[in-house]
Order: sequence, then C-alpha cells, then structure tokens
Amino acid sequence: MELPCELPQLSSDSEPEQTQSTGLWRVCLFTLGGELFAVDLRQVREVFELESITPVPGMPASLVGVANLRGTIVPLADLRLSLGVSPSTVSRYAIVVRHGPHQVGLLIDDVPEIRTISPDDLLNSSVPSATDKHPFLSGLVRVENRVSAMLELSKLLASVEESSTDMSPQTNR
Repeated sequence: MELPCELPQLSSDSEPEQTQSTGLWRVCLFTLGGELFAVDLRQVREVFELESITPVPGMPASLVGVANLRGTIVPLADLRLSLGVSPSTVSRYAIVVRHGPHQVGLLIDDVPEIRTISPDDLLNSSVPSATDKHPFLSGLVRVENRVSAMLELSKLLASVEESSTDMSPQTNR
C-alpha cells in the first residue's frame, strides 16, 4: 500500500551530506513514553503540534489516523507498542519523517532537539541491547549523560506498509 501523502519537495530535500571528513552527523532527538530516540536529521521533514487526529477505519493498530498539515493529509503512526514503550502520555506533537517516496507522522511527546553526534558517541554494538528485540532500532547513541536508540526508518516504514497491506481487502479481478 502506498502511504497517502506526498509533501511538496523542499530545497533542503537534496540530502545534505553529513560531514564525511570528521565523521559527525546530525540527528533529531525526541521522547516517546519517557524514552529517548534519535533519527537521522536528513529524514526529518518537520515537526508540528497536533490539533486533531482523524481516525481511519480498518487501519492497522500502528496507524492511529491522519492529520491535516496545511492541506496535506499525513498518516500518523504511534510507535509506543511496537517499541515496547509505555503509552503513559498523550502525544501532543508529530514528527514527519520520510524514506524514499513514503512519509509518515510519528507521534512524539515533546518538541525534539537537534544534535551533532560523533563516532565516539556510538555504544558498543557487541553488547546485547534493545536493538536485538526491536527491529526498528539500528543502534544506541550516547547523548551527554543519556542513551538514545537510533530508529531505522526503512524497517519501520516497511513494517507499517506491510501491516497496511495485510489489512487491506483482497480483490479478485
């Protein structure tokens, strides 16, 4: 299933290169159920405050509905159950992320922050971690005195698309 949103292309969509010589890259940090997550800043379109969520009948549990973002309909995903995070708060914001032609709004708790991460901030991947249990996570990053899980958007959006396809009615031609 194609996700029903195509936001207009922005001049910043040319995939600005992360600094190769220094190994630094920029991430967007956000909280979800009290846990800290990070996503590559190049995949973030924007953040907006949720005014309302319109439920869509027949959608998988991870897609809670859609929102109108300046005339564009954006599907909204709640990742708390998929990531094993407590749904203790009501999400007030959404972060629009993209991977290829797909875009989806991820419900988040707080306005995110932008950080620059160095290779030294990556935690040892040989230690069993939350990434073993959650295929949507690609690793752990240290941010000051906190640990953040990096979201793997390609796997996340593929899972949302797959669960949407599984829920769609079969038609015979």
